[in-house]
Amino acid sequence: MLSKNQGWALALMLCSGLALAQAKQPVLEPLPEVPPPPAMAMDPDLEPQVVIRKQGEDTVAEYRIQGKLYMMKVTPPHGVPYYLIDTKGDGSFSRIDNAAPMPSVPMWVLHSW
Repeated sequence: MLSKNQGWALALMLCSGLALAQAKQPVLEPLPEVPPPPAMAMDPDLEPQVVIRKQGEDTVAEYRIQGKLYMMKVTPPHGVPYYLIDTKGDGSFSRIDNAAPMPSVPMWVLHSW
């Protein structure tokens, strides 16, 4: 139990703490507008080129970047497409069926000699 003097002291400390907290609030100023991103020219060599052709009864879409074939989408007459993807860049293609979607992993060429 607090004595009368201790109660007053506690009340004064609480009031002074609240007044001190209100006095220290910073002055807020609005942030400047965010500038627009710089204009970047897209390199046409890095855009994929897509060629669609008929091979027998199948429709084949070939995807190339800088002339290098990296993926083919084959759509047979029955309409269920599958993909042939060069995952290692060595010219050997692996078949990927559309039934089990694979996660899209970014595979960009950062530099080549």
